[in-house]
Amino acid sequence: MSTPQLELQTVDHIYPDGSTGLRDCTLALQRGRRYALLGANGAGKTTVLQHLNGLLRPTAGTLRVDGQPFDYSRQGLTALRSRVGLVFQNPDRQLFSALVEEDVSFGPLNLGLDAAEVRARVAAALDAVGLRGHARRAVHQLSFGQKKRVCIAGVLAMEPDVLLLDEPMAGLDAPMQTELAALLDRLAARGVTVLLSTHDIDFALRWADDIHVMAAGRCIASGSAQQLATQTDMLRAAGQRPPAALALHAELVALGVLPQGPAPRSVDALLDALRALQPSGAINA
Repeated sequence: MSTPQLELQTVDHIYPDGSTGLRDCTLALQRGRRYALLGANGAGKTTVLQHLNGLLRPTAGTLRVDGQPFDYSRQGLTALRSRVGLVFQNPDRQLFSALVEEDVSFGPLNLGLDAAEVRARVAAALDAVGLRGHARRAVHQLSFGQKKRVCIAGVLAMEPDVLLLDEPMAGLDAPMQTELAALLDRLAARGVTVLLSTHDIDFALRWADDIHVMAAGRCIASGSAQQLATQTDMLRAAGQRPPAALALHAELVALGVLPQGPAPRSVDALLDALRALQPSGAINA
């Protein structure tokens, strides 16, 4: 396997109040993969993301970038954050300009790009999140979901190699979640590594190539989404239930409705498998 783009090696993090954020946490990201960071609230997901972006520094252990221990100098942090973009769960933590286009242009301007390049990047980023027509709107007039998309646009305008998103689906309605997942798929297809935190096991199985499972500040398992989603004891240890698609598939196999074989990764795919067994129109769910 190639050298990871980003890697945490046996990282501990103790917050100033003495609470433990991470404990002996090890995980790695390979280029161009779609990762879900899965765990219950308080498992350490946000702390992991902030270490990968350099916002937090390990109390013990190492962050590696392209196989090398990370240099926490001002120059090193600037270089890392130009490559690794982080989208916070709460957009109000990330938005500070009056107008949408001003906020999205902040990062490219700080890279020292000329005005024409900044305009092009802002337009492309707003197009990517479906907000091109909102460039001159006041940020405070936007809905919660629109603010989230502006935050994503601001990170995309930096053209990062790695995109980190903290609970990006929270607060979005179903169509917007579908649109965001499609955008993340397009970025991964272009070679961008995407890691998003979630406590939604069904989404993680349906969307991710690989899953890192967090519990009590540790990454307790890493591997392919379909492989990890079948490890029910490990999932329960992380406060997760088995994915609905896998549970339903196992029940249908036990009843003889479906043959043995790999389980579908979503309920929709399971319904398609059922429809394939029935006369046309027999199942309309």
